Amino acid sequence: MAAALVAIAGCSRSVPSYSDNSGPPPLAPVPSGQVASNQLPPPPPPPGNTMMNDGADAAGNAELTPSDGSGNMASGGGSQQNTQMASVNQPALSRNSVLGAYKVTTDGGNCQIILSLTKWSGGYRAASRGCPGKVADVSAWDVSGSQVILKDSGGATVANLSSSGNARFEGRTTGGQNVTLYR
Repeated sequence: MAAALVAIAGCSRSVPSYSDNSGPPPLAPVPSGQVASNQLPPPPPPPGNTMMNDGADAAGNAELTPSDGSGNMASGGGSQQNTQMASVNQPALSRNSVLGAYKVTTDGGNCQIILSLTKWSGGYRAASRGCPGKVADVSAWDVSGSQVILKDSGGATVANLSSSGNARFEGRTTGGQNVTLYR
């Protein structure tokens, strides 16, 4: 009998009673103020697009020019001058600079691909939405140097894409289908 009373006493809990059945007392109001609106600054340029000057062709080649604008490069303080062309190699891509949602143009139609940093067989998780042909098989991706590699669920390469600047990647599937990813 004593054990039953102890068990019953241990199960009871204290509940506040509201004699007028109006519920708990109201909460204090939250202070309110005015909401300000300001224009955001423009976004920074994408990484890897910084150059020594602004002269570049579509292939990524830049003509190096001295600050005097003459087109001639002085050599070591001497009077000999010459014009030089330098090829700007595409920088290695980072996974963080590539991840995100892309619109896709491919032979047979347009679709979407989302590249995430979730580990997946063959690299990182990718999801294609409404893509035709081999691009529909894309379920993984990775970066190798300056290329984005799209892969299927088994880790086999579906397409190799090269950066063409401004968050745009172009290439072909292993079956020859043209693929362009852009934002």
